[in-house]
Amino acid sequence: MKLQHSLILISLACLLAGCEQLGLETPAAQLARDEAEGNAIGGGCRLAGRGLEDCYQINKRSPKAAIYTGWRDMDAYMRDNKLDVVKPESQMQQPQTPPPAQAQPAPLPQSSFRPLEPAESGNAAVPQNSTGKPISTPAKRVVKS
Repeated sequence: MKLQHSLILISLACLLAGCEQLGLETPAAQLARDEAEGNAIGGGCRLAGRGLEDCYQINKRSPKAAIYTGWRDMDAYMRDNKLDVVKPESQMQQPQTPPPAQAQPAPLPQSSFRPLEPAESGNAAVPQNSTGKPISTPAKRVVKS
């Protein structure tokens, strides 16, 4: 009986020791990760020549204090080592909308149907398809009630 209890306790201890591998983060670990990520983002923004406000706008989910710390540290590093800004090869495209006064309406899709033209003899126009042939229409049913 005591052997079973000791085996259960040992197995529980082993399982609980592996909780970090399950992806469960403590609030302190999550805060440290967010700080490190913010520092990296700020440093990257400074190295790419982005302004601090632009960096805040692009990375809204990261803490501003961490972004500022990374940006400031990279600025000091670049000044000390006389490094130039490294322009990114692929520019991030901001969605550009034309001003409302210059907005053009979207073109309408091309239709294969032509509008009906009145017949010259005074009769109703006969519908035609895109090749100019008359379209046969079913006869109308008269339903008496």
